[in-house]
Amino acid sequence: MATPVPSLQALSHAGVSVWLDDLSRTRITSGSLNDAIETMSVVGVTTNPTIFAAALAGDGYDEAVAELAAKGVSVDEAIDVLTTQDVAEACDILLPVYQATGGEDGRVSIEVPPHLAHDTEGTVEYAKKLHAMVDRDGVMIKIPATEEGLLAITRVIAEGISVNVTLIFSLDRYRKVVEAYVNGLERAREQGHDISSIRSVASIFVSRVDTEFDNRIDELVNSGADKELLELKGRAGLANCHLAHRIASEIFDSERFTVLAAAGAHKQRPLWASTGTKNPQYSDTMYVDGLITADTVNTMPEKTMVAFADHGEVNGDTVFGQYEEADRILDALSVAGVHYGDVMEKLEREGLEKFDASWNELVETVTTALEKAK
Repeated sequence: MATPVPSLQALSHAGVSVWLDDLSRTRITSGSLNDAIETMSVVGVTTNPTIFAAALAGDGYDEAVAELAAKGVSVDEAIDVLTTQDVAEACDILLPVYQATGGEDGRVSIEVPPHLAHDTEGTVEYAKKLHAMVDRDGVMIKIPATEEGLLAITRVIAEGISVNVTLIFSLDRYRKVVEAYVNGLERAREQGHDISSIRSVASIFVSRVDTEFDNRIDELVNSGADKELLELKGRAGLANCHLAHRIASEIFDSERFTVLAAAGAHKQRPLWASTGTKNPQYSDTMYVDGLITADTVNTMPEKTMVAFADHGEVNGDTVFGQYEEADRILDALSVAGVHYGDVMEKLEREGLEKFDASWNELVETVTTALEKAK
């Protein structure tokens, strides 16, 4: 058996579940996913329209596409079949992890189509459809944290389906996400579901937050603001996550959740997403180094995972004890004129636009492949 990389093994021992933010048929069939499990301490996988668009444009799908073309399926049907097959096979590979962790890890996420982001009913029905198509205990359905998505999260959780809530930026929205999860657990219990089988993570985006805050800091300094403001560059993303962690601690330590926990409920874990560093001047592991604490997930693109494997270090908890400093950072940015609410609204809007663009690319890729296979 391959030897685990020490730095990633230490991260895992610190209570951070390492999930890979990538999936493709080639990664499955080549043994690459197995290797990542054995050597990189990977215990889960996340996907999104961008990842599937890139995967389906690559190798490994010719035979499956040809079969679908022969059946005359629609493009949307082909996308569902191809993506859920990949997710189901990844779940099978991760089944030993799922069993060893009691369902906490060994998870693979698949997202409802982005055009449903503002359609509660459509999201609920598609989530149930994807859950049935994958038909594996380890699957998690990704639902974006729009206002309409919050209602869908509660209803999908109430059906006993595990959910990965994605595209979370603001602390206010994150608090509502946690509330939606708790509401769903209470309804699931009322409906007779075994709530101990339900798991959820809340994907809080990191690097995109820094990118937008940094741009606004630069604009202010270029317009004559004090250059000391530059010291806050690259600090908003981690601060936002640290304060999200404080919210989680407050809610999951509450009397309301204690009642659910006694019935078998699990806490919804914060998942640090968008952890690839976008600014080359910053450390390529900063969104791993600064988010080490128990009962969390860090989903990493392969480049970030390899970087942490090479030179990442685990030196204790880097989240607890940071709440006060995080408050100071966001307060200082607000006083300087970087408006938190404006930033977060823009990031959510752009995030949905990016998912839409990736979905359109995915549709074009599959359309072309089906036509060639006829």
